[in-house]
Amino acid sequence: MMSALFEKNMITDALKKGKNSFICAALFSLASNLLYLALPIYTNQIYSRVLNSHSGSTLLVLTGGALVVFMVSGVLDHYRMQVLTTFSVAFDRQLASPTFAALFDLVVRRMGGSHAQALRDLDAIRSAISGTAVSVLFDLPWMPIFMGLLFIIDPWIGVVTLVGGIILLILAVLQDRATHSALKQASAASIKSYSFTDAALRNSEVVRALGMLPTLGSAWAGYRQMAQQMTIVASSRGSFYSSAIRFVRMGIQIMTIAVGAYLVIAGHIASGLLFANMILASRALAPIDRIVASWKILFDASQSYRRLEKVLGDYELPVPATQLPVPQGRIAFEGVSFATAVSPTPILVGASFLIQPGEMVGIIGPSGAGKSTLLRLMVGIWKPTAGTVRLDGADVYSWERGDFGKHVAYQPQDTELFAGTVRNNICRFLPDAEDADIIKAAQAAGAHELILRLPKGYETELGEGGSVLSAGQRQRVGLARTLYGNPKVVVLDEPNANLDADGEAALAEAIKGLKERGTTVVMVSHKPSVLAQADKLMMVRGGRIERFGPREEVMRSLTPQKKPVPALAEAKS
Repeated sequence: MMSALFEKNMITDALKKGKNSFICAALFSLASNLLYLALPIYTNQIYSRVLNSHSGSTLLVLTGGALVVFMVSGVLDHYRMQVLTTFSVAFDRQLASPTFAALFDLVVRRMGGSHAQALRDLDAIRSAISGTAVSVLFDLPWMPIFMGLLFIIDPWIGVVTLVGGIILLILAVLQDRATHSALKQASAASIKSYSFTDAALRNSEVVRALGMLPTLGSAWAGYRQMAQQMTIVASSRGSFYSSAIRFVRMGIQIMTIAVGAYLVIAGHIASGLLFANMILASRALAPIDRIVASWKILFDASQSYRRLEKVLGDYELPVPATQLPVPQGRIAFEGVSFATAVSPTPILVGASFLIQPGEMVGIIGPSGAGKSTLLRLMVGIWKPTAGTVRLDGADVYSWERGDFGKHVAYQPQDTELFAGTVRNNICRFLPDAEDADIIKAAQAAGAHELILRLPKGYETELGEGGSVLSAGQRQRVGLARTLYGNPKVVVLDEPNANLDADGEAALAEAIKGLKERGTTVVMVSHKPSVLAQADKLMMVRGGRIERFGPREEVMRSLTPQKKPVPALAEAKS
């Protein structure tokens, strides 16, 4: 984990901002460790002075002073944890939004993996920072200092403690090597099981209808069993070294007492120093014990760091942009090509065309021709592999997304609604949305009467994914969301896929209203009746634009010409 911290990235930048917090935590550790010296001093004074003088007043003063010192030490330890906890919250706040945005970027770019894992990774790093796993690192620099004090008191005690510390460190490194691979495999298998579960739950209806639950359950159980097996392997290997470390730890204490007792017998040290040495040796080796106990937490945090680093490393933070004027609705494709990171085969090749403000363009073509890809590029969801998509001359991909969404509306083929009220879904969860604007959008989409028939009207809770509504109702509410705010450009992908006759009539009326307001409309559809109001048609096939022009011309070019009957031709001749 520590080697990765030196790489310049978003996480290290956030950690660097905690420099003052780490310095404060180090100063608290300095004071706390200095105050801990009161215990061996107190023990030495008890055996050297109190027991020899039988002075109760001296005992009372020493005990009271020691209690005050350790009360102060406890307060310092508390504030050290408070400083680290406060920083961990600030660390989380700085990275939470970029991580959340990066997840959407990954999904948009069709990158695989368990995307929600990044949020769990951020939580793991934050917990490590605020917990004892990181605080123990502040006590590590004090190991050589306590070792030095032992050498000053008596070299033999120092040698015993130093050799024991080296053995403990070696065992800790061996434990890491023995468990690293197994813990990594367990973590990967666990992430796969969570990802598999999320995918199965998203497609629960298909799973139930096709009877796939037993087979999917077996696949999920396989990932989970792998995670458990690797955890058992890591635990077994780690248990051996943990037992060895405990044995060495107790052996060091016994040897410290034995050597100290021999030195007392030989008259080299006072009897009070026997227990002082034992306390100092225990304190010197305590950080190693705590690191061993926190090893899994530190390992998980390091793995989380690497995964989160990759997620954020591929994400480009939005650059502050000048707010552009309200567009007229002119869309231009300039030599646009697109291929995904998964497949190098282009989905769209060399698309160049111009849509004038206020035009309605219908896009037709066979399945898999690249129509939906064309729309995603048009609204800036994807960045072209080559070329540029422009709205009134500005690159749509680099347009500030919050401002862009006010002017350009998009409804995908599969309409997804969010858990919340109908009202919030239509106004896109804007806190200051006016009721009149929401109702106006619903009326324009022909969804107002539909919404009023719901149990609580516009305040009806839709549940996750809008499960309260049918597919057709979701599409109509989604259209209302698209029309909210009177956008200058409306892009629709199969908006009538789940609509009945009434729904299609409402859609046609909505499109008519958009054209009357001078809105640029681009729509993909397989039904010619829906494209009756289109000014132009675009034929897309195999990732290329085969035809683009006035609707009547394109339709005539696509209509097979009837050949004259030979007999009639001869008769005419």
